[in-house]
Amino acid sequence: MFNKFKISELVILILSIVIIFISEYYYIVLKEHDRAIFIGLWPPTMIMLLVYINQKKQQ
Repeated sequence: MFNKFKISELVILILSIVIIFISEYYYIVLKEHDRAIFIGLWPPTMIMLLVYINQKKQQ
């Protein structure tokens, strides 16, 4: 399954998952809601850029 992905794509996906857990930690444990929301906005941005770059390569 993971043979179809490049190393850079896997790194971005794994980092996105890690950042989501970090955001949850800030929100639930540390009660820093603003920082958690700020951190939680990065994974969708990273994944969107990954999709955009892949679309550009296919064209």
